[in-house]
Amino acid sequence: MYARRRRAYFLLMGGCLVLFVSAWTFVRLLSVEAAVAMCVVAMVIPPVAAMIANRRGPDDRWWDDPSGDPKSDEWWDELDGKRRHDD
Repeated sequence: MYARRRRAYFLLMGGCLVLFVSAWTFVRLLSVEAAVAMCVVAMVIPPVAAMIANRRGPDDRWWDDPSGDPKSDEWWDELDGKRRHDD
């Protein structure tokens, strides 16, 4: 799951860079309005890429899901303050 999200993030960010660089290298020579529109689209891509990269997948462990390992679950519960660890 992580590799798919990372690949999607880098594809989106690569597209953002291509839009931005091409807008001001050769598209501006044809149409400044089109170059500005390309930059506006490129400006919207990074937040979308961050949301895609940080979303939880169906196989990802959520912060409060039990992992199935009793020692690990006890440790996380202690960190979260759900259970006190008595020594």
